[in-house]
Amino acid sequence: MASLVTKSQGLVSTLIRQGTPKFNTFLKYAKVELTPPSPADIPAIREGIGRLLSGAKNGAWKNVTVKEATVNTVVTMEVIFWFYIGECIGKRHFVGYDV
Repeated sequence: MASLVTKSQGLVSTLIRQGTPKFNTFLKYAKVELTPPSPADIPAIREGIGRLLSGAKNGAWKNVTVKEATVNTVVTMEVIFWFYIGECIGKRHFVGYDV
């Protein structure tokens, strides 16, 4: 039993030692990516939407690499899936609303 406790303590210390840098990286990105936009971000958002619309009008979407197109497609699918998952959670049903 004592050897089991010693091995589990070694395992926990190894997990903490190896997991700390990864957790710190996660926290660094979470602080940036998971915060809501501030009022100072609004002009940049408007500029990005304007560039998106002008690129759609002049055909800039045709000059995208396959890698960029794949990433854009996956991100779009992720947003759509999260929307539908949120709808199912909000409705509390998979199909239709419970009236």
